[in-house]
Amino acid sequence: MKTCAISKKGSIVGGGYSNRTRATKFNPTGKVRKYPNLQKKKVFVPELNKSVNIEISTRGMRTMTKNGVYKTLKKAGLIK
Repeated sequence: MKTCAISKKGSIVGGGYSNRTRATKFNPTGKVRKYPNLQKKKVFVPELNKSVNIEISTRGMRTMTKNGVYKTLKKAGLIK
């Protein structure tokens, strides 16, 4: 499933109506599923002295940079 390991972000369904379509009610566009920007990352956890492979969104990467790798992964339940 395409969800972020840190922020738990998943996909959303977005409509696609332009202003012109709203005005005339002609030729409506279909619904589109939008996925988060997920990246496969190998991060090193100095407290455990090992690396962890995770699939994480770019927002989650910023969270990890801000709060620290160990604290963030522990809060997400990815390490013990």
